Amino acid sequence: MNVRYDFSGQVALITGAASGMGLTTAKAFAAAGAAVALADLNEEAVQTTTDALKAAGHKALGVVCDVSDEAQVAAMVENTVATFGRLDAAFNNAGIQVPPSDAADETAENFDRVNAVNLRGVWACMKHELRQMRVQGSGAIVNCSSLGGLVGLPSRAAYHASKHGVIGLTRSAALEYAPRGIRINAICPGTIDTPMVADMLTKQADAMKEIMRDQPIGRLGRSDEIADAVLWLCSSGSTFVIGHALAVDGGFTAH
Repeated sequence: MNVRYDFSGQVALITGAASGMGLTTAKAFAAAGAAVALADLNEEAVQTTTDALKAAGHKALGVVCDVSDEAQVAAMVENTVATFGRLDAAFNNAGIQVPPSDAADETAENFDRVNAVNLRGVWACMKHELRQMRVQGSGAIVNCSSLGGLVGLPSRAAYHASKHGVIGLTRSAALEYAPRGIRINAICPGTIDTPMVADMLTKQADAMKEIMRDQPIGRLGRSDEIADAVLWLCSSGSTFVIGHALAVDGGFTAH
């Protein structure tokens, strides 16, 4: 983390926290003094990370959660509040990719699955986080969209539909909750060096070559660069930022 924040006495919840951007962001919140709830579908990975944070002296809770299941999401938030007493910040980061496809050949199964996690999962997380935050009259939520929420790319209609949806969800909820002391924003990461992107580099080399060609900064982003942006959006440094979709993409969408 390049900038120092103080989240002492606050509680942060991160989904997709076992790897990549979620893991780095959870560690950043912990380093900044927050108690952290780490949620992920991968039970072993999330528990290993939680144990490591506790061993380092941080307050941490590991929760197994499939965000496409609203009952599990509700239990995740309830567990977080029962453990730590409140909820101040949330990074709704859990997401999946589906293989690129001609729009005419996209399967309903792929469309439904990517939207169940990337869009309905964010909706469910935000819904239950807001139920706690509105009682407190405070809180900050960052929903993970993508550069794919801001632009279109061939062969990625289903994935981009889910990420465009996150921005619409964010903006509408932000307007509703701004008067209640709760800020909601979205982050739109570019191509970040994560396990999911590494898999894409291997399996979709030609597509990734095109994406990298349009990367003005000339490199992949780093997970800590996303964590910096998320913590800023949840901090006192961004109190007038509401309903914004922040591109953190090395200049990709500036074309």
